[in-house]
Amino acid sequence: MAGAAAAAHLSARGSVVLLEREAQPGYHSTGRSAALFTETYGNLTIRNLTKASRAFYLDRADGFAEHPILTPRGAMLYAPPEQMTALKGAWAEMSPLDPTIRWLGGGAARDLVPALRPERVEAAILEPDAMDIDVHNLHQGYLRLFRRRGGRIETDAEVVALARRGGVWEAATRAGSFAAPVVVNAAGAWADAVAGMAGLPPVGLQPKRRTALIVAAPAEFDARGWPMVIDAEETGYFKPDAGKLLVTPADETPVEPQDIQPEEIDVAVAVDRLMRATTITVGRVERKWAGLRSFVPDHTPVNGFDLLADGFFWLAGQGGYGIMTAEGMARTAAALIAGGKLPAGIEAASLAPGRFR
Repeated sequence: MAGAAAAAHLSARGSVVLLEREAQPGYHSTGRSAALFTETYGNLTIRNLTKASRAFYLDRADGFAEHPILTPRGAMLYAPPEQMTALKGAWAEMSPLDPTIRWLGGGAARDLVPALRPERVEAAILEPDAMDIDVHNLHQGYLRLFRRRGGRIETDAEVVALARRGGVWEAATRAGSFAAPVVVNAAGAWADAVAGMAGLPPVGLQPKRRTALIVAAPAEFDARGWPMVIDAEETGYFKPDAGKLLVTPADETPVEPQDIQPEEIDVAVAVDRLMRATTITVGRVERKWAGLRSFVPDHTPVNGFDLLADGFFWLAGQGGYGIMTAEGMARTAAALIAGGKLPAGIEAASLAPGRFR
């Protein structure tokens, strides 16, 4: 998503080629994301990048997408008795950010999601304006816009060598060689490895595995209108998904960059946590997968030129925020690379790769 969005914006300013390692764009984390749009999630920089994305996602300017990118969902953070301290802390942080956010008693929370066990819901926080993101629709929209502006996509083009000569970067790939004065490192979990090819030190990127699965929705309830439901300590969540339920244990297991697959223990943990929190019985897991969420130490994305090498630009470390901030991140990258105004509230220093050195 990061590379497609930035390429779409930059192709309005100049000639851009997008090098995709896999046979198709979006194979890794982008294609495995179950994204939610919420302006209360993350630190101040994340929230401002999300706000910078909202209007574009809602407007779908210039026929960008075939279907709405954002659709109503809502999100509910609930607490069993032992998590009330965490819920109160979340309320203190979230409530000033959005006047529509409401505190709910346990009964009101169960009115919204009647499958929740009464003894496991002391209270909850409802964010009614949180929205589902159609990730595939958004990603394809950026790719269409990129092509319409003259951009070129090369697939099966894994970069195997990267060096700067005569004022340009030369990338040797499995699809041939390419050269440009600016290279944007939007390689996701592999961004530190790409920097290493260029002779640059890493920014400390740590990929973490996140597991997800699909199970049947409970027959005794109409779950289609349920919000996303997550416990206050973020040990798991579930939400409706195409007539079924998407469930995750919210795992963050550090791993090396790879074509990640789910571990059976994480799938079992997700099912167990769902059944402990609700009256839902899981007979079988219909589908399971895993993706990588890549973080740097301060959990703020890296978006800026590396001061150690001319023309090397980082666009990485989005963590769990990469889809909802994609437009804001792309606008920021285009402004820093080709000139222009940064989105409101965004300071280049807070995103610069040099902050780790």
